[in-house]
Amino acid sequence: MFKKVLIANRGEISIRIISAARELGIKSVAVYHSVDKEMPFVSYADEAYELYGATPKAAYLDGDQIIEVAKKVGAEAIHPGYGFLSENAGFAEAIESADLTFVGPSAASIAAMGSKTEARKLMEKAGVPTVPGYNKRFESEDEMKAKAREIGYPVLLKAAAGGGGKGMRLVAGEEELVEAYQAASREAEKAFKDSLVYMEKYIVGPKHIEIQVIADKHGNYVHLNERDCSIQRRHQKVIEEAPSNVLTPEVRQRMGMVAINAAKAVDYHNAGTIEFLLDKNLDFYFLEMNTRLQVEHPVTEIITKTDLAKEQLSVAAGHKLSFSQDDIGIHGHAIECRIYAEDASSDFMPDIGGVRYMREPKGPGVRIDSGIEWGSEIGLHFDPMLSKLITSGKDRTEAIMRMLAALKSYKILGFKTIIPFLKKVMEEDTFRNGWFDTAYLDQVFNYDTLDIDSAELQDIAAIAAFLLKQERDNSMPLPTKQEVSRWKSENLLLKKML
Repeated sequence: MFKKVLIANRGEISIRIISAARELGIKSVAVYHSVDKEMPFVSYADEAYELYGATPKAAYLDGDQIIEVAKKVGAEAIHPGYGFLSENAGFAEAIESADLTFVGPSAASIAAMGSKTEARKLMEKAGVPTVPGYNKRFESEDEMKAKAREIGYPVLLKAAAGGGGKGMRLVAGEEELVEAYQAASREAEKAFKDSLVYMEKYIVGPKHIEIQVIADKHGNYVHLNERDCSIQRRHQKVIEEAPSNVLTPEVRQRMGMVAINAAKAVDYHNAGTIEFLLDKNLDFYFLEMNTRLQVEHPVTEIITKTDLAKEQLSVAAGHKLSFSQDDIGIHGHAIECRIYAEDASSDFMPDIGGVRYMREPKGPGVRIDSGIEWGSEIGLHFDPMLSKLITSGKDRTEAIMRMLAALKSYKILGFKTIIPFLKKVMEEDTFRNGWFDTAYLDQVFNYDTLDIDSAELQDIAAIAAFLLKQERDNSMPLPTKQEVSRWKSENLLLKKML
């Protein structure tokens, strides 16, 4: 096993990997930009070293600097977490060239799945179901229109080199096709330096189902069942759960085997995820492969009783998987809510500020993977996700009720979060009982009318009173005048309290 590993990331995922390394007796090295100097992951690691860059994000994307730090401090491996350089084939190759180990798949596997068009070709060759589409550059507008008619409207235009909703357009009919394609192509060029846009059939009302796979370097492949990631805003996941509430055992088994075949097609090792679209007939189609650990991996860990972060490190060190396919079952149900510093009533706009009060929920079946603590400062340099709240139970109903209770207990004061919105989702009938698809949030909720309910206001008022009492006792600093002013303007009850 490794003696020391560097985590090329920040926030909650850095802490998650540090914890896994610690359980394996591996020393951890954190790297950070100066804006993160006081964040919990820095002090949690055994060692921490500053990165430098023109911007905070640029520092975490400087692979050469990260490798230099790893070699300087004697780290044998680098774990990329998710985001940043986690799916950068060049970074993985540079790590191997520096005689270090990349905790993830080979550079070749990352490259093979990095282009959606090339990945699609590989999957078709491997017999993996794909959405009908066309993945070449069009020679003329007439050819574009002909292919769209052949595929059948509505069609979806997607950037070949990227994701996250950039370079993506939904086209309902031929009259809007050319203009939409040109706009998507410009956006793809700007975001990914690649203007190629491909076209595929738009599956109406799909669910987003993904299969977790993991493989070692000895040819052993295992799938760990599915996660339902259909609840999204701006093509980004908000709530995930495992298992899906709609899959039959037969479809689950078939999807699992297809996912393994997809991984084998690129000689994959370490943890990865095959993402599918599932229609209402339970037919599924390959969407993409994420060649890294997913944000939502905790729900899979809970229902399969595994530790994917530890398994990643073990596999990277050359060990065989500690379990086989026969060992993987489904134990209860798990749900994850991503806690973002966002205002759901303002189109999920990010918010900033300092954590002036925080109370995390506790209790049976409650897990929190967090990257913040009391006093942490939240800015606009990075993704606004603060933590992940995961609950589990003997069935989906119990997991939902525990999540609702946990969200009601979770308090973060100093900026807006989507916790009040998440509570509304947990209480909504379609989420609890029916088929919800990737358009669920937009179809069910009117964000303009979403307000913090009276119970939430009372909680904030009580917290404000507590803060004032603590100040009088000289046990903690009073919130700044700007913060108090903002709270006053947003909450009448708080205004009265202050």
